[in-house]
Amino acid sequence: MKLPITLALGLAILQAPLLQAEELPEAIKMIESKGARIVGSFDAPDGLRGYAAQYQNRGMSLYLTADGKHVLVGSLFDAQGKDLSREPLQKLVYAPMAKEVWAKMEKTSWIADGKSSATRTVYLFSDPNCPYCNLFWEQARPWVDSGKVQLRHIMVGIIREDSPAKSAALLAAKNPEQALNNHEKAGKASNLKALDKIPAAIQAKLDGNMALMEELGLSATPAIFYMDKDGELQQQQGAPNPEMLGEILGPR
Repeated sequence: MKLPITLALGLAILQAPLLQAEELPEAIKMIESKGARIVGSFDAPDGLRGYAAQYQNRGMSLYLTADGKHVLVGSLFDAQGKDLSREPLQKLVYAPMAKEVWAKMEKTSWIADGKSSATRTVYLFSDPNCPYCNLFWEQARPWVDSGKVQLRHIMVGIIREDSPAKSAALLAAKNPEQALNNHEKAGKASNLKALDKIPAAIQAKLDGNMALMEELGLSATPAIFYMDKDGELQQQQGAPNPEMLGEILGPR
């Protein structure tokens, strides 16, 4: 099942700037004092003033009444059933969050699977002992082999005791891309050996990958991240159902 990043992930609160162009009304400040982070304001109908906030790692819309003394919290719908809160939250909260997450994944220690010229990039947190990571690797072959998709495996070690040392072996290999390909292609017959001692530089890479995984509130592999047809960041937990592959990997 597809889980949109805007709803499914326990993302860390990003350091978005607070409103500086205007002083927050006292009623909004009271909401802020309860833990909400106000990241922007927007127009709303019937004398209301909208505010976009981050609260417990989710977007939240606030509506200040015309008298400035009361705040309504939640979605606002018009007579046609359109959610008037969705677009402001997407623009002010979720789009910056997604951009930040994508930038953080780009900076992790990942192993490329596919051509750098591929038109689509997909990130996944991957454990060498994860059978579902291997399944997704197999599912993605038509897209990767055709040059349309590059998978970027953010290596972590969470499944077995030797998982970190096996991830380290892949990251430390002379040719990490080939080492990963050999390991995944072999499946259960893989002869990938865990490192007896993980070099400090490789351990630092693993620590960085794990830190981001924890920051995103992820606890299992594969955790797959991709841009949908609207350019919005989405997340898929576990190997996807066949009907989801086109959405994640694009047309074949």
